Amino acid sequence: MDFAAVYHKASEQMSYALDEDRLVVNLKTGYDVKRVFIIHGDPFDAGILGGNERWTGRREEIVYKKRLPHQIWWTTTLVPPYKRCKYYFELHTEDEVWYYFEDGFLTEEQVNMPGRLLQYFIVPWMNPADVNRTPAWVNDTVWYQIFPDRFCNGSPDRGEEGILPWQTGPVTNKEKYGGDLEGIRQKLPYIRDLGITGIYLTPIMEAETNHKYDTKDYTKIDPSFGDGETMKRLVFEAHELGIRVMVDAVFNHCGRKFAPWLDVQEKGADSPYADWFMVNDWTQIKKREDTRDGRFYSFAFADGMPKLNTNNPEVIGYFCKVCEQWIRDFDIDAIRFDVGNEVSHRFLKQMRTHLKQIKPDIYLLGEIWHDASQWLMGDEYDSVMNYPLMSGIHDFFLDASMDKKEFEYMVNRCYTMYTQQNNNVLFNLLDSHDTERLMNRFHDLDIFYQQLAVLFTLPGSPCIFYGTEIAMEGGFDPDCRRCMPWDEIGNGENQEKIQQMKKLIRMRQTEETCRSPHFHFPNHYEGSRCVEYIKLDSENRELEVILNCSDEPATVGDGGEILFSRNYDSGTLEKNGTLIRRI
Repeated sequence: MDFAAVYHKASEQMSYALDEDRLVVNLKTGYDVKRVFIIHGDPFDAGILGGNERWTGRREEIVYKKRLPHQIWWTTTLVPPYKRCKYYFELHTEDEVWYYFEDGFLTEEQVNMPGRLLQYFIVPWMNPADVNRTPAWVNDTVWYQIFPDRFCNGSPDRGEEGILPWQTGPVTNKEKYGGDLEGIRQKLPYIRDLGITGIYLTPIMEAETNHKYDTKDYTKIDPSFGDGETMKRLVFEAHELGIRVMVDAVFNHCGRKFAPWLDVQEKGADSPYADWFMVNDWTQIKKREDTRDGRFYSFAFADGMPKLNTNNPEVIGYFCKVCEQWIRDFDIDAIRFDVGNEVSHRFLKQMRTHLKQIKPDIYLLGEIWHDASQWLMGDEYDSVMNYPLMSGIHDFFLDASMDKKEFEYMVNRCYTMYTQQNNNVLFNLLDSHDTERLMNRFHDLDIFYQQLAVLFTLPGSPCIFYGTEIAMEGGFDPDCRRCMPWDEIGNGENQEKIQQMKKLIRMRQTEETCRSPHFHFPNHYEGSRCVEYIKLDSENRELEVILNCSDEPATVGDGGEILFSRNYDSGTLEKNGTLIRRI
């Protein structure tokens, strides 16, 4: 047996309480392991530990599994009657049987050796307070991300200086086009008509730039976007339409005009805010160029975005109050934390405790582009932006040498990194204000909709970037932040695209199978790039998703109720075709 491929620990995403009653146990093995059994029971079934007891446990086969590139992920759910669990594994290859304990592998003879002290895996107690709880409403939400300056100018007569005429085509970070909160409010009926139930706003607090990631005042809506009353009205009317609202929190760094940073600039190490930042050379504090010289730490090397010391209790307390005020003033439903992997764990733990007491179902989302397991233990973020899934989908469609097995491995990897609670509320996206737009990557509508089909059928909460409903183009940041072409929305081509998006969103909202965490890859169809996966809901109803990512037609048969399709006819799925159907 390939012992090096076997891995389990009784913690984190390998063994955790799904709720007060159910315990999820996961195991990794090599492909040489053909069957797995778990022997489990209460730790005290045979008496008090430390005595001469002989514990046996109940033997059950683990039948659910997912394939990874070099391993198999086995999963089962137990219901320990007394909230405790003791267990070990029985692993079968073609010609061997091994028993896997906390301290390693044993033969059957060793397991049954009289007097041997076996090191079982132990879950001592499933404390309700330790259960990873995420807001249930998020799984039912379809998000729409908005970059306010470029979405809609709802106050064209306000007379603000430096506002350029609304335009289509490429943009940079220098221009301001006058998009505001009033414009978003006016477009709420349009957003709701798409089927959207959540909007995510990039930063709206006072800042110097058009992107607002260099915050000047965390307590004040940027005047170019409106004021507190405008924001209150926006959120209230969004809620009336069944739309939740998420705001962006920039707490890793601030802007150069943030009052504490101005004080530090003036007073240096004598400032009462000196420890709010990470300054290494006070003599160079006013120098204006990138921070590669290490005089102080900043976001990336941007001298205009000094890094906040989120280890400092004063800083933690200040931003806890900021978020509390956002909730109380505006009744927001969610907060996205920019550069969410650089703020301290202490900061996030205290922030979560504070905010969940005020609004228990608030959704706390971290911007993390890599494996975020350490932030998703139930005491920091509820979820993260699922950039690993976005990258994996993009790479599969870009690289024609990748076959459907690699697509399966990629998806399975993304959904075995975290607990099921986190998977249910992952923020799934295909592009954002930080990336090239989806349509820009291949300039092919068929491939565009194939990727959207994946977005709307995998576990988590899907998000589209404003303009995706019309396949809007845009290059890498900042060109992805183009003005929404409202004057062109009504033309026939755009209306057809909008109808396609509505169909996908409606499917996501009405079909429980689309939102379900359960899926597998049966590989029924020929062709190395004909991807198929099956979704199952709580009633074991099945939804089949087929993507023909090859240059040749694929025979997939008739039958089932078609929910969405492109390039499909009479059992044949053509090149770059998509088929989603009940079976």
